[in-house]
Amino acid sequence: MNRTWKSLLVASCMSVLIDAHAETLLVGSYTDGVSQGIYRYHFDSKRGHIDPTPLQVVDSVSPSWLVLSADHRQLFAVNETAQGTVSSFSLSSKGVIKPLNQVPTQGDEPTHASLSHDQRYLFVANYAVAADPGGSLVVVPVAKDGKLKPVVQQARHKASGVNPERQAGAHVHALVLSPDGRHLYACDLGADKVFIYRYDGASPTHPLSPAIPASVALPPGSGPRHLLFDAKGRHAYLTLEMSAEVVMFDVQDGALLERQRLPLTERQEPEAKAAGGLHLSADGRFLYVSNRGAANEIVAFSVAKDDGQLRFLQRRSVEGDHPREFALDPSDNFVLVANQKSNQIVVMRRDPRSGMIGETLQKLPQDAPSDLKFVE
Repeated sequence: MNRTWKSLLVASCMSVLIDAHAETLLVGSYTDGVSQGIYRYHFDSKRGHIDPTPLQVVDSVSPSWLVLSADHRQLFAVNETAQGTVSSFSLSSKGVIKPLNQVPTQGDEPTHASLSHDQRYLFVANYAVAADPGGSLVVVPVAKDGKLKPVVQQARHKASGVNPERQAGAHVHALVLSPDGRHLYACDLGADKVFIYRYDGASPTHPLSPAIPASVALPPGSGPRHLLFDAKGRHAYLTLEMSAEVVMFDVQDGALLERQRLPLTERQEPEAKAAGGLHLSADGRFLYVSNRGAANEIVAFSVAKDDGQLRFLQRRSVEGDHPREFALDPSDNFVLVANQKSNQIVVMRRDPRSGMIGETLQKLPQDAPSDLKFVE
């Protein structure tokens, strides 16, 4: 074999090796500063490294939360602005993002969304900073081509009013479906409750109806934020933003039965209490929870195999300010943190066996990152 052919063969083999470890990372952001919207990056899942040069930048106003369809061929983004909107995009087999359309969410500052298991409806959480009219849950139909249709259903909750500054109105922060797709859970920070709805995909105008029980109450002034189910739907975990706690539930016929509540910090000042996102490792053995504010940490817990209860494992600085969201990469070997206020994405090594978060591998400059999603 001559040198030319040998060089081509080596280059081809190297390309295959690189592609085998390549992941596509999508980053949502706030566009109040210099950020343009959605960023598409190459992530090396062998080294734990984001290529600093984006593969694509998509103009979109404050796409703070991203949702992928089951086949990863559609992307949805809430535009977190006053008089909020939600946008739809197509994704090619190579990950190229193409805008489709946008519709109003009939509310202000949408912060979260999720897609029904049958891919027919997008559920959007209007957080709404202003107490009047406050936040709401809306249902947006999704056409077969991925385009969005106007809102067909809206639900509002009664605020608790415990904290006069932050709970004078309802503030729906997250909408999460059960693993079996039969129930939708609305975390309302302003109401101190998680509301539970039954889902009926056959109904064209009212796919959601209150379940029995219709809600689960949390401590006054605690502020429910994000909810997460384990793979089998037997247990659920909830962050309480204002009290900086994590709650563990048993799940029975859609109802949430509280079994455990643990603090994320021993500090008592309000500035250190700002719980955020939470994620389970792929094997379900470890839970990670972010706490923002003056704490700026990720708190790791081990998860008991038999009953799902939590045991404190580690408290790890995010080495930045305000971890709005974070993600475990598909290999489960790395944790990526979107530090919104320090304008960076931090990549940390993770030990899948012990669950411990280790050394920091990279700090990528990125203006106001808010969400991280991997495209398979």
